[in-house]
Amino acid sequence: MNQHSFASGVPWAVAGIALVAFIALVAGQRFGRTPQPASAPDQSAAPFAGASAGARPPDISNFTPEDAAARLYDHVMSAHERGLTDTVAFFSPMAIQAYEMIGRLNLDQRYDLGRLGAVSGDQDLARAQADTILSRNPSHLLGLILAANAAHMRKDVPAEQGFYDKLKAAASSEQAKQLPEYQEHANDIKMALDAKRP
Repeated sequence: MNQHSFASGVPWAVAGIALVAFIALVAGQRFGRTPQPASAPDQSAAPFAGASAGARPPDISNFTPEDAAARLYDHVMSAHERGLTDTVAFFSPMAIQAYEMIGRLNLDQRYDLGRLGAVSGDQDLARAQADTILSRNPSHLLGLILAANAAHMRKDVPAEQGFYDKLKAAASSEQAKQLPEYQEHANDIKMALDAKRP
């Protein structure tokens, strides 16, 4: 291997090591997809406090790429909910890369990837994932929520309102389908439908 090939491989190696190390730290504390209740103690000063000092690190050898991406998504969303902007900025690129490593994404995973774009300020990523979801199902609730988020980011008020109008119109028939991703993100859907808008 020549020096150029070695140098070009370093960023990928560093990213891979960082991903594995992070998963090992958070795997034991975020097994569910449900956000922490507002009354839970703030762990912002110790984001990995769930792992006891000196405890054996969790076995990550059986983690699928999907599991790894989900753990990272949970951590970024938890940090976003607590207003930890530095944590969101630091871990979002790693989480996005983890989803991109999966390959073919289902609609639930595309929503997760789009949400990562939204909370990290990547309007293009959020919009691209919304467009892909809506191209498969123009009434998909998560696609409409994501499209509204992307419109809000680019300050397109008419488009944002239009997506929320479509969301409300489609909510009843879409929720009757009981899609797995609707159950997974039921809170996101409820918040979008309950939000007061001018």
